[in-house]
Amino acid sequence: MQATRLDQQLRFIAELDKLKGVERMISLIGGARRENSAEHSWHLAVMAPLLAEYAPAGLDLARVVTMLLVHDVVEIDAGDTFAFDAAGAADKDERERRAAVRLFGLLPADQAGELRGYWDEFEARNTPEARFAVALDRFQGLLMNRGNGGGTWKIHSITREQVLQRMAPIREGAPALWSVVLTVLDEVGLSAS
Repeated sequence: MQATRLDQQLRFIAELDKLKGVERMISLIGGARRENSAEHSWHLAVMAPLLAEYAPAGLDLARVVTMLLVHDVVEIDAGDTFAFDAAGAADKDERERRAAVRLFGLLPADQAGELRGYWDEFEARNTPEARFAVALDRFQGLLMNRGNGGGTWKIHSITREQVLQRMAPIREGAPALWSVVLTVLDEVGLSAS
């Protein structure tokens, strides 16, 4: 018996619930516990309209929000890889590609292609929308670490240079926010390498 369109959509929706159980390395502001990937995606989706005035003119904001909502869905299977974990990053792309095939494949073909397209666009960073979405992704981590006095960066002895390299997409996707990056790094007092 073939699953109906609604059955496929409901199965995908149920699978999305697993994103709530994927812990990230970064703590909530105040340090009560670690953030999960679903919270992260929601936070970014709210940030997009709030910070849209710092995006390139003519940006399709609905496209950015959708990208942000689906960009980490693959972590259901692939897990979250800490931004500064070189060993974990070695096979990250392959793990995430396999996850994208399985997860988006749960949907009806038209929706699978559409949502997978948003995920691919985010990963490729080849549109103004994707570059802004990636900038917000990086910016949110910066704000979380700021709220925790350097938080994850200090716990893992991350240097100023490492953070600057990680934050580099902000310069291209939301250049008006770059001064905030520099200010935050000064505030938390990260040391040079």
